[in-house]
Amino acid sequence: MHDEPDFIVEIDGLGESEPISSPQPRAWIGVHFECCDVYVRIYKNPAGTAYEGRCPRCLQKVRARVGPEGTSARFFSAG
Repeated sequence: MHDEPDFIVEIDGLGESEPISSPQPRAWIGVHFECCDVYVRIYKNPAGTAYEGRCPRCLQKVRARVGPEGTSARFFSAG
């Protein structure tokens, strides 16, 4: 058994790290696409002006604007 001394290696940038913050949940609304009888969540666009998405089967587009006269409803149907 050898009595070798312990040594420490310091690497720049690997010292104390900042706490990892969890990402903010993305705003969404639920849409039932009647065309294909499928339910999906659609999310706000990057500008935050509308919720935009497509039916996952037939790719029909849907867009719900965000505005001061809006609604608090979270679930909608699209034809």
